[in-house]
Amino acid sequence: MDIKTATAIRRLRLVSAPEAVSFLLLLVCSVLKRTTDFNAVPVMGMIHGVLFILYVIFWADAWNRTKWSLKTAALYFVLSVLPTGGFFAERKLKREAEDAVIASRARKEGAVSA
Repeated sequence: MDIKTATAIRRLRLVSAPEAVSFLLLLVCSVLKRTTDFNAVPVMGMIHGVLFILYVIFWADAWNRTKWSLKTAALYFVLSVLPTGGFFAERKLKREAEDAVIASRARKEGAVSA
């Protein structure tokens, strides 16, 4: 895995968990808005919107660089629109990056032919 591909995956990983947290907080704010006088929806909506847009941009970049299959790319996109999906995406991306590093080291050491 080259450095640009690793960076693209890392950026997607770094934004996926905060995006999931902001989605959950937005849902809580929506409930609070309807049950109390507390209205933080405009602020949380903007924060979540920015994080979601960043997620989609980083997702497209990672898909382009990693050459994921349509199924894998669709999975990461669907995880972005589920309330806790960002946590699962982060964990899966971390595992994918670790596997790529292990494979790269094995190729360098000549243990695996690629």
